[in-house]
Amino acid sequence: MLSLLARLFVKNREQVASPAVRSAWGLLVSLYSIFLNLLLFAAKFLAGTLTGSLAMQADATNNLSDAGSSVVSLVSFKISAKPADRDHPFGHARIEYVASMIVSFLILFIGVELVRGSIGNLITPVKPTFNALAVVILSVSVLVKFYMAFFNRRVGKKIDSDVMRASAADSLSDMGATLAVLIANLSVLFLPETVSMYVDPVISLAVSVLILVAGLKILSDTKNSILGAAPTAETVATIEKMVAEYPDALGIHDMIVHSYGKTRTLASLHVEVDGKKDIFASHDMIDLIERRLFEEAGIECTIHLDPIITDDERVVRWRETVSGIVKKIDERLQIHDFRMVPGATHTNLIFDVAAPFEVPMSDAELKKQIATAVFAQDPTYFTVITIDRV
Repeated sequence: MLSLLARLFVKNREQVASPAVRSAWGLLVSLYSIFLNLLLFAAKFLAGTLTGSLAMQADATNNLSDAGSSVVSLVSFKISAKPADRDHPFGHARIEYVASMIVSFLILFIGVELVRGSIGNLITPVKPTFNALAVVILSVSVLVKFYMAFFNRRVGKKIDSDVMRASAADSLSDMGATLAVLIANLSVLFLPETVSMYVDPVISLAVSVLILVAGLKILSDTKNSILGAAPTAETVATIEKMVAEYPDALGIHDMIVHSYGKTRTLASLHVEVDGKKDIFASHDMIDLIERRLFEEAGIECTIHLDPIITDDERVVRWRETVSGIVKKIDERLQIHDFRMVPGATHTNLIFDVAAPFEVPMSDAELKKQIATAVFAQDPTYFTVITIDRV
């Protein structure tokens, strides 16, 4: 059904890199999800009212919150497609992260309310009744939620949408919750009344826990995106591979990658070149790398050109010496921007050390260990070190 609707309403539906196409997919899936969730809410709430089942009414309310979440998703896709303006020079795509956080808060609110109601019914249990209509509605609901999880995950992967991936996870937890309510409804047929009267609130409590877990997971994932997650290994590998294709690019460091939504990635990095080479030739190479990264990988990159000395034996020897020293301290450490400044009484070795966050030593400890090791090599050599955490 969704594929048919996509053919009718999503123009150029396979060109998902286009913000307009991505927005069209998001609007279609959001509207479709709202329609299905409202149908499920109406059917379950009616059946829950007729049977007096709190678990079924809770499950119906959860479907209503899902419809509200889809409304939030719909609005976010509409806003994210807006072009950049003076107040938002990088566009509006990050609104999806805000939408995902709102969805998580809605889910958590529903979960907390259901926990309160479930505990109340455990303290004061209600006599359960079996209703064939409720069983049919719940069975159909399980299938519908599975279908919703499937198409949300498929389209979410297609257009790389955190909001849709969150909706897919929510639909799967809803499917499990509805299945549990179905079991509670059937328990009346097989268990004595003294036992079955507690099944409904217990199942309702289990449903609440599933909803809370789903909400916390979505909140955690969204929090990382808003705070600024590390670039993916794929993005880093793409940049490094392209730079490595140019023999005159001798090294790469200080890479920073920012994601402004799924359709815009900005990066900056330093590329080392031979300081004796023609500056215009080196600059032309940098321009070419920047252009290729944008055209072939969709990464808007700004590259800083770092000239280094390659034909001074003393500088080369000390660069290798210092590199060996930091590798002995921790294999993950790397040096860059190495310079030597001779003086009348001593020589300064000026360089940066790229240290992963996982290296446990403090910046001060690292500097002290490196300086001590250099001093042991030659007391007339001092170090001026900048630590870059990567």
